[in-house]
Amino acid sequence: MADKKAPASGWPIVQGDFHTGDANSPVAVVTMGSHLDEEGICSAGAAICGSCKTENLGLEKVIANVISNPNIRFVLTVGTEVKGHLSGESLIALHANGVDGGRIVGTKGAIPFIENLDDAAIKRFQEQVEIVNIMESEDTGAITAKIAELKGRDPGAFEGDPFIVEIKDEGAGAAEAGGEVRPMSAEVALITARLKTIQMMVTDIGYRDKFAAGVYGGKVEGLMIGLMISFLIVGLLLMKVQG
Repeated sequence: MADKKAPASGWPIVQGDFHTGDANSPVAVVTMGSHLDEEGICSAGAAICGSCKTENLGLEKVIANVISNPNIRFVLTVGTEVKGHLSGESLIALHANGVDGGRIVGTKGAIPFIENLDDAAIKRFQEQVEIVNIMESEDTGAITAKIAELKGRDPGAFEGDPFIVEIKDEGAGAAEAGGEVRPMSAEVALITARLKTIQMMVTDIGYRDKFAAGVYGGKVEGLMIGLMISFLIVGLLLMKVQG
């Protein structure tokens, strides 16, 4: 039997729209925009099963609950993609490519900005699990068969201890209702994404201005020091000549 570890105390550590099963199972199932028989999927052998409708806060919650349970080694993506947000594509892209400046690399999701997960948490997610993608399938039989297949490949618990992160609910592009993350409409999400991009560009310009000011200040300071040294050398030479 594969070695198992105790998940974080009180796992799952982040509340959301999901059901839980055997915490020793190596499989987490994400139904994306579909609401399937999540309780039945957990009874079929999944550790946790629920939807993920947003490519920022919703995705962060999935990852937080996965990496806080070292026994989960596979994330099975099923169900239909979320229009505009593309949470499934974003999850797969994050696992494959990580983030750059907080933005998930390689996704066309409307607001793919990660704010609550640092590089260490993302690396842990990438190393701990394998993504198994059968999205667009809502066939419970196919899903339970895939769970059984993955349980047969169980490599045992990840060698690291449970990785705990704090998820703040004011993440971009999502609203909370009864513990469920609700996606924005595609139009509002697009506007929010553009505002977020502008904000990041303004911040970047500020950093560049500070750098340029520092370089200019350094040049002026260097020039003054050079002049002082030159005057000192000239003065010493004159004193030597006069002496």
